[in-house]
Amino acid sequence: LLGINRSGLYYKPRVNHAKQTIKNHITKAFEQIPIYGEKKVHQQLLEDGVKVSLNTVARYRKELGLQAVLAVKQVNTTIPIKEHKKYTYKLRGLNISHANHVWSTDITYIKIAGGMVYMAAIIDWHSKALLSYKISNTMDSQLVMSVLNDALEKYPHPEIFNTDQGSQYTSEIHTQRLKNLGITISMDGKGRATGNICIECFWRSAKCERIYLNEYQSINELTADVDDYIEFYNYKRFHETLDYKKPMDVYQESIKLNQEKKRIA
Repeated sequence: LLGINRSGLYYKPRVNHAKQTIKNHITKAFEQIPIYGEKKVHQQLLEDGVKVSLNTVARYRKELGLQAVLAVKQVNTTIPIKEHKKYTYKLRGLNISHANHVWSTDITYIKIAGGMVYMAAIIDWHSKALLSYKISNTMDSQLVMSVLNDALEKYPHPEIFNTDQGSQYTSEIHTQRLKNLGITISMDGKGRATGNICIECFWRSAKCERIYLNEYQSINELTADVDDYIEFYNYKRFHETLDYKKPMDVYQESIKLNQEKKRIA
């Protein structure tokens, strides 16, 4: 009667279910790992069986208004002692070609209810695999020795061990342990944070992706969450500098390759 098409009265906008499914996957990836950029989100979707281009991920990410969390500058924990012997930096220009070629270590602060605690960790430079860590109320030689001994018991020994010039690492007990095993000691130059960049990058990832997103009431609560994060970091997290492989996969593949080379030789 009014000249209106009857079908128009019942029109419902068509929903693009495929697009919405992809957006849901993108949102989930950003929620789980807030520091992930578009490339890593894209890689995660591909692994999850979602066939999508990087450009599509970038476009949908903008439509969703999602932004990666920015890294926070690391607090310096290096407290040198003048009387302790310092060792030269051995990594400048070095081609780090295989697992256990170079390990490095560092200590960082983590805030929990009631104050600060300290976390020491050891990382393999080639694979970026986190090999050992400990959390303590004190930043002393006992903390770094505990981490060192744990890594040495679990994995083949490194050729080079890199640290900063902090008193814990220049202490006789720490340096002598390395020398007794024939491990070359390398130390960053004073105030040269980039010399230990591998472990610094791990701290930024751990803090932005997990630690800064939570408020821990105790050291036990923190330790449980860090355990969970390191399991994720080593075995599930894509690493851009490893061509989006996972650290422990690269570490184990490198060890197998070296064993095969020695067998043939």
